[in-house]
Amino acid sequence: MKITVITVSFNSATTIADTILSVARQSHLDVEHLVFDGQSTDGTIGVVETHRHLNLALSSEPDDGIYDAMNKGLNRATGDVIGFLNADDFFSDADVLGRVAMTFE
Repeated sequence: MKITVITVSFNSATTIADTILSVARQSHLDVEHLVFDGQSTDGTIGVVETHRHLNLALSSEPDDGIYDAMNKGLNRATGDVIGFLNADDFFSDADVLGRVAMTFE
């Protein structure tokens, strides 16, 4: 079961590394991580690039706010299950998405 995690960000350089790393550490391997950034000016893109993992796709372009960015994520998502993880949040442990997949299966 493929899970898409959508993260929207704007000027989140101080917090987004924890978000990205928590997705990268998941034991469930069929994960697509989509990061939609509203053209941050604080170094967010550099942080994302530094912590980029194999399943992470980044888009940085102007948007009309958080809900526009979320909708862009929904339009691009290819997972069977889709969830949002904010740029200042993180999964509490490496098995969160595994438990989500097991519940849905």
